Amino acid sequence: MRLFRVFLPASLLCAAALAASGQLPNLDSNYARDPAQPIDQSYTDHIKKYTTDPSFVSPLVDYLPASKTVPTPAKVLGDVSGAPDFLPYAEDVYKYFRMLEAASPRVKVYAIGHTEEGREQIAAAIADAEVLKNAEANKARLAQLADPRTINFDDAKARTLIDQSVPVYYITGTIHSPETGAPTALMELAYRLAVDDSPYIKYIRSHMIVLITPVVEVDGRDRMVDVYKWHKANPGKDYPRLLYWGHYVAHDNNRDAMGMTLDLTRNITNTFVDWHAQVLHDLHESVPFLYDNTVGDGPYNAWVDPTLTDEWAELGWNNIAQMQSFGMPGVFTHGDFDTWSPGYLMFIAAMHNGISRLYETFGNGGADTEKRILTPEEYSRTWYRQNPPWPIVNWSQRDNNNYEQTALLTTLSYFSHNTRHFLENYYQKSKRSVQKPTLEGPAAYVIANDDAHTNRDVELLKALQRQHVEVQQLTSAATANVPGEKREDKPKPQTFPAGSIVVRMDQPFSRIADALLDKQYWAPDDPQKHPYDDTGWSFSALFNLKVTRISDPAILKAEMKPLTDPESISGKVTGSGSVLAINNSGQTTLLSLLFKLKDANVKVAEKAFDADGNHFNAGSLLVSSASDDQLNKSLHDLALDGSRLSAAPQVTTHDVKAPRVAMMHTWLATQTEGWWRYAFDTAGVPFDYISTQTAAKTDDLRSKYDVIIFAPVSRVSANDIVNGMPMWHNAMPWKKTDLTPNLEVGGDSTDDVRPGLGYEGLAHLKKFVEDGGLLITCEDTAQFAIDTGLAPGVSVASTADARVVGSVLNSTFVNKESPIAFGYDANLPVMSASGMAFNIANTVGRGGGRILMDPYSERPTGRGTLEENDEPIARKAIEAEPLQKQKPWEARKLNEDQMRNNPSVIPEQYRPDVILRFTDAKTLLLSGLLDKSGSIAERAIVVDAHLGQGNVLLFANNPIYRGETIGTYGLVFNAILNHDHLEKTPAAEEKK
Repeated sequence: MRLFRVFLPASLLCAAALAASGQLPNLDSNYARDPAQPIDQSYTDHIKKYTTDPSFVSPLVDYLPASKTVPTPAKVLGDVSGAPDFLPYAEDVYKYFRMLEAASPRVKVYAIGHTEEGREQIAAAIADAEVLKNAEANKARLAQLADPRTINFDDAKARTLIDQSVPVYYITGTIHSPETGAPTALMELAYRLAVDDSPYIKYIRSHMIVLITPVVEVDGRDRMVDVYKWHKANPGKDYPRLLYWGHYVAHDNNRDAMGMTLDLTRNITNTFVDWHAQVLHDLHESVPFLYDNTVGDGPYNAWVDPTLTDEWAELGWNNIAQMQSFGMPGVFTHGDFDTWSPGYLMFIAAMHNGISRLYETFGNGGADTEKRILTPEEYSRTWYRQNPPWPIVNWSQRDNNNYEQTALLTTLSYFSHNTRHFLENYYQKSKRSVQKPTLEGPAAYVIANDDAHTNRDVELLKALQRQHVEVQQLTSAATANVPGEKREDKPKPQTFPAGSIVVRMDQPFSRIADALLDKQYWAPDDPQKHPYDDTGWSFSALFNLKVTRISDPAILKAEMKPLTDPESISGKVTGSGSVLAINNSGQTTLLSLLFKLKDANVKVAEKAFDADGNHFNAGSLLVSSASDDQLNKSLHDLALDGSRLSAAPQVTTHDVKAPRVAMMHTWLATQTEGWWRYAFDTAGVPFDYISTQTAAKTDDLRSKYDVIIFAPVSRVSANDIVNGMPMWHNAMPWKKTDLTPNLEVGGDSTDDVRPGLGYEGLAHLKKFVEDGGLLITCEDTAQFAIDTGLAPGVSVASTADARVVGSVLNSTFVNKESPIAFGYDANLPVMSASGMAFNIANTVGRGGGRILMDPYSERPTGRGTLEENDEPIARKAIEAEPLQKQKPWEARKLNEDQMRNNPSVIPEQYRPDVILRFTDAKTLLLSGLLDKSGSIAERAIVVDAHLGQGNVLLFANNPIYRGETIGTYGLVFNAILNHDHLEKTPAAEEKK
């Protein structure tokens, strides 16, 4: 098919078309308005009233056409869209869209799913009545363009389908809840598209379907309205920040397009794919006045079709040119968004053969009209922002709505005049996705399906299934050439057994599968010095799976069948006998079995053993006294396999019972711990949700809990956690009231979010550990544990010159004897946000001055080498203590003199155990960005510290991150499962 490009500004295209028809003689102040259609004068007057400067509105939105039958947004809002001092709940926004549907045949509203808290999500389709009447037939035609296999790659047939079809442009708003303008802007935009009879609008709705989800994060929207109502009801007072957005996740809900763990992500994805939309355009708020980040900055994602990058430039620059033609300041594209990570909501389109787009419009975090003072960086004039924002501006919610609607209308107009062009591109991108094995490779990915990986296989397959990726399973063994580990290695044939899982690349959504399963590399000297988000995310590594990338197309000829039910590969029970053994291989749901089988007898094998021809790792479970029905159902639900043994194995064991778990949070931020709550809820591990304030009020935490999890907060200090927020103003409640009915998540609330843990709470936490409890900490909460003395002998290593930005790094186990390491192989890929690592010592504090210098330079200036002892001249040499170079993950060994009368020396049984460390510098990077690796190589990243009778587990990496690090979940669950058997164990001898 012939592809073409049209880069004429949309205004010129529309003007030319309309002028030719005699409908638009010139571009005057009545641009795009139908003079025969009356306007709603009151609504129009209020638009002018609430717009703070005439340059902040365009002729597209400075009026509202009147209708005798279709209500305006004021019917629900009580005022115009963007009016000051009011935000509507999602329910009110939906009410208006359904009023539009009832009043106009040009609007159809669809329920597309529900949130974790049961709130509805909707999508409204807007087009001419005849177009909507044929929407299902249009979907069917677009489905054939989306999957060229259905028409046998017949380009002539595709041309016919394109001629008969209209594209779908999907707009979504308010995924980020404090960004409040989109719902009202989209309410008014929907009215304009349905009612306005101007040629400009009529052409849009007759040539395309505009699909709108006005509120993506519905739970968070309702909470934001609550917070704003409290603010308006308490003038002059500090009001609480929006601590919770969705039920689990705040800002990171726009980083979920890889794992697709959240309901909102799945619902938007399903809607986009079901409609076979060409664009997903997500509305955000941040920088002044409107940033179209469609063009963005480099590097672009390496797995997108090159045509998409052309479309980004075409749409982005045209859109900005249109806004410039209206004289609206502060509109730009390019910016600093690197478009590398596929985790953003809009990137659902980019990875499914569509076009991803995003606006950042200026907002005030509510509907207040405020004086905003910009920084020089924000108002500076650059090559891509020749008409920059004003240094000082009085900004309103209506200004925000004007910019959003104007930008959307200009881009919809351009799209409507180039529908064939974009549908051709859509077909070609889909076609090249299916032809990927022959055009660019690879041919497929093969995922090992053996007992050690099954549980995590299921999790990966679920993620791929949520991406609408097709998955197959070999029905017989297959052989294909596989590249060696080094570039110079020649490919060698490798045979994959029947049952192996194959992700073929000859399918429409091959690009998302390729992007997730491949490795990423971000060059340290890349011109983009500040990556916008993670630089590495390889699911093959993060799920700790054996996945083979195959370029040889021979794999595609192997015998295989579709695998539509991921859970069908698990839940197997073999053998016979009264004892059921479940091998520990780092599963995500092993701990969950204790809560499913509360009355069963469950033991943990402390050593590996062989039984009935099978090998079982240390940490495997031995279950008895449970009914077959109960066991079989539990194994199926938890994606676990089991083996019935003819006799109980002769191996040391300890009993385990369902532990009492608390998840402790601060009122400072809740985003990162939300992923931990999601993981525990998904795995079926119940917990109490308590705040640091609760811990401060509870004298005996140990009587209530066996384990307290203090998940990462968000780069806060120990001082922040202990002291909380400043107390010099008013109390700021977070609780469910008549005024704020949605301010409760997980059952926790407070009259004042400001107080922190306090020193009394710190004492309670210390006593909890000393009395035998397990405290699990991560990143900033690990730093907190170190700084407050809860982890004797542990400090945070100085790694300032290392550069790690959300990368997948290699690690190796130091202490395989620890129950935390049960079930794992020698190496484990981990996600590291910043390269954080720990130092280990056998002393606390300075040790009375007896601790010497860094052992890497531990000898004075003199003769010989670093490894030799100095021999002063003019005296007989005296044999000195042999020099021993300290390994980065080890505590320094003290000699007799250093031990003498040194109260800082930690007794042997209380010295910290290193569980996991980074590998050496050469093997450290698996995926992403890593510079100056030597400063973090071989340093400790998981440490079990001992305090009294209990333990403090410290993670320098985040083992439960964005639903993407399934491979490291087992470290946390192992620790909880064996919480009362984490006494100090001798470290396994390091393999040379």
